[in-house]
Amino acid sequence: MFCNLPRVLLYQLFFIFFSSFSCSHARFDTPVHGFALHGSPKYAQGFKYFDYVEPSAPKGGKLIIHTPGATFDSLNPFILKGTAASGLFRLHQNDLLPTISPVISESLLINSLDEPFTMYGLIAETIEVPKTGQYVRFTIRPEARFQDGSYISVKDVIFSFNKLINEGDPLYKAYFGDIDSVKETGTREVTFFFKNSGNSELPLIIGQMPILSEVYWAEIDFSDNSLRGPLGSGPYKIKDFEPGRFIEYERIENYWGKDLPVNIGRHNFDEIRFDYYRDETVAFEAFMSGEYDIRYENSARNWAVKYDGEKIVNKKIIKEAFKDNTPAGMQGFVFNTRKDIFSDVRVRKALSYAFDFSWTNKAIFYDQYKRTRSYFQNSELSAAKIPTGLELKFLEKYRNKLPLEIYNQEYNPPRVDKNNSLRSNLLKAVSILTDAGWVQAPSGNFEKNGKPFEFEILLRSPSFERIVAPFIKNLRKIGIKAQMRTVDSSQWINRIQAFDFDMIVFSWGQSLSPGNEQRNYWGSLAADQQGSRNFAGVKDPVIDELIEDLVLAETRDELVAYTKAIDRVLQWGHYVIPNWYSPDTRVAFWNKFAYPSKIPLLGISISTWWFDMGKYKNFLGREKENK
Repeated sequence: MFCNLPRVLLYQLFFIFFSSFSCSHARFDTPVHGFALHGSPKYAQGFKYFDYVEPSAPKGGKLIIHTPGATFDSLNPFILKGTAASGLFRLHQNDLLPTISPVISESLLINSLDEPFTMYGLIAETIEVPKTGQYVRFTIRPEARFQDGSYISVKDVIFSFNKLINEGDPLYKAYFGDIDSVKETGTREVTFFFKNSGNSELPLIIGQMPILSEVYWAEIDFSDNSLRGPLGSGPYKIKDFEPGRFIEYERIENYWGKDLPVNIGRHNFDEIRFDYYRDETVAFEAFMSGEYDIRYENSARNWAVKYDGEKIVNKKIIKEAFKDNTPAGMQGFVFNTRKDIFSDVRVRKALSYAFDFSWTNKAIFYDQYKRTRSYFQNSELSAAKIPTGLELKFLEKYRNKLPLEIYNQEYNPPRVDKNNSLRSNLLKAVSILTDAGWVQAPSGNFEKNGKPFEFEILLRSPSFERIVAPFIKNLRKIGIKAQMRTVDSSQWINRIQAFDFDMIVFSWGQSLSPGNEQRNYWGSLAADQQGSRNFAGVKDPVIDELIEDLVLAETRDELVAYTKAIDRVLQWGHYVIPNWYSPDTRVAFWNKFAYPSKIPLLGISISTWWFDMGKYKNFLGREKENK
């Protein structure tokens, strides 16, 4: 459910679930092995393993992954302070796809990758959600333990909840805001009581919470973002690290959960290493030289022209585009509407006419991308055409509060027709700005109340500069002065978390079952909460109400309709200038790995891949022949 990627990433087959989408929430007065947001779990009690794994996959080998960014300064991923190392637990588990899943700290439940939002027991042996929907009860597995050998108890679960909402990343407090209390209700039973009974996603959200050791953290300041590794409960532990260079994990041979059905065929590498690269050009060359093993390729130019030569021809390096049928989310130029200059929706709309996607796609991206128009692009959740059916019903009561266009026009970002130049779009932008009270000085520059129209676009990667530069040039043609500033990852993260920017490029990942996390993306409370993902500063009572209705949706049909309504209001709020998306996940890897034949609904997961000794020996043989 928690997504972001930047693509991260990531997000694929849907036919299995159509029969259950119209069902109401599955609630049980008896403990069960798994819980689906809508309908019933695909995997029955006693299942052996997930369909998308290879149960006989061998263990062994080493996987080296690259991670962009200058460095890390923390091994505590549970707080906002500092930049945590790659591979540690993330609240947004899909942020690490398609590379690797969290490797240190386990949670109560684990999500299935071939269901929209279904979770099965991990630390928790069973989950109980009564028909009244007033609580969720977990039974802790008697064999679950931390990596120091101590057993995971109910007290650890209660401690984790209180510690995270009081001292952890603000996201935890936002996600767990509907929890009223948590209590020990049995020797191995812990019960979370809800403030209301309608939030059916809440049991799954609680199930994603990392479980911390109360004893371990008793003598450690939780706010300390030092390089002291946390005590985990997962299949890997930190082996070695050097800030600015790498962090390496090693598989625990006697990991307590290795034989659970949810873990069969997963966690196959003996070692996993994340290498840090400040410069993406250097990172690409390092991959082609064999310095690391696998690369999620987000550069269209690289994919089109730079994977060539004998390594590709002889299949030393494999290029694979994995089909992606899940929501692509929204990537775009994000306006910080907290800034006076972008507080007027007309201004935001005007600037969208200065971005020429058609030219960018052809000249820079080799026509590999499609234009994004929805916050839930590439899915049934996307608002298209004009509202009808349930969506229209949900929007009717807001007719006096929303733009008329929402009801009678389909939203589409401005585009340049093949037979026309950008000039007509720029003239449209000038007209809109004039209507919004901006005036052109004799110099041709726009100003208002004596202040020039100028702003900064904050970037984290130099590779984006060539994309932003033409946009800036177009803005200058109509009298707007924009400049870009590229900073390192740590500074970029700190600034966006503090909302210290005019405009950024950002991507909100989405899932097939959006819910509580939408508060953190677009909710009014999140707009003032540093560390939230409401970077645009959206404050709209209508969106707030629609999000709450979405959270309480009782059927898949209602969830889809409410999501479309939210999408449509966001579209016409012009909070971003939409960029582009790819319907595929592009991965390049050295030919010494194998992966299951079935790619799950939520995308590839490298945690199901394995080191193929036969391919590796063949690879070494060819290397010797070449020498």
